[in-house]
Amino acid sequence: MIELTNITKSYEMGEMMVHALRGVDLKIQEGEFVAIMGPSGSGKSTLMNVIGCLDAPSGGRYTLDGIDVSQMSDDEQARIRNKRIGFVFQQFNLLPRTTAEKQVALPLMYGGYGRSQRSDRAKEALNSVGLGDRLDHKPDELSGGQQQRVAIARALAPNPNIILADEPTGALDTQSGNEILNIFKELNSQGMTVVMITHDPEVAEYAQRTIWIRDGVIVEHL
Repeated sequence: MIELTNITKSYEMGEMMVHALRGVDLKIQEGEFVAIMGPSGSGKSTLMNVIGCLDAPSGGRYTLDGIDVSQMSDDEQARIRNKRIGFVFQQFNLLPRTTAEKQVALPLMYGGYGRSQRSDRAKEALNSVGLGDRLDHKPDELSGGQQQRVAIARALAPNPNIILADEPTGALDTQSGNEILNIFKELNSQGMTVVMITHDPEVAEYAQRTIWIRDGVIVEHL
């Protein structure tokens, strides 16, 4: 499903050139649950951004289901991203005065869904993460774990086939974090491809495969 060949990514920072990715080769099969690990500054977040079509590589080839997305325009990448990929971040990125149902329905506005269809899909997504009884709750009425569940439901609402999760348990206590990871395992068991960045080996154990990246190069697969 995901194939990266000799992917490079460089940034200019003042007069310096930062080489975040230095020739990454990576294949992720449909239905895999993969963890990406590495120290701070290793390139793992840059790799996630390339996979998620948030950032174009400087060089190399990235194909998603056989389609070369590395040479697409920003608008073309945005269409791929909105249809195929759901994002979950360490900070939940919820709107403070908006109910759970409306948070989840929000990305569907950009997909041309009608009001009732947005509502139905939002309720279905919230039910799938165990929050069917919290539709009208705002973020300050929810625990951290529940807020992350809302964020997962928001990622699921457009029916993507890939979830990219960047340190999804980093802001949670151990119990809430384990509950979130079990949701990812359940989604994966239903056929969802899950790619997760983490610095925690115990979190990575939930994945089927762990990829280590250091200094912009993949150094190990476990």
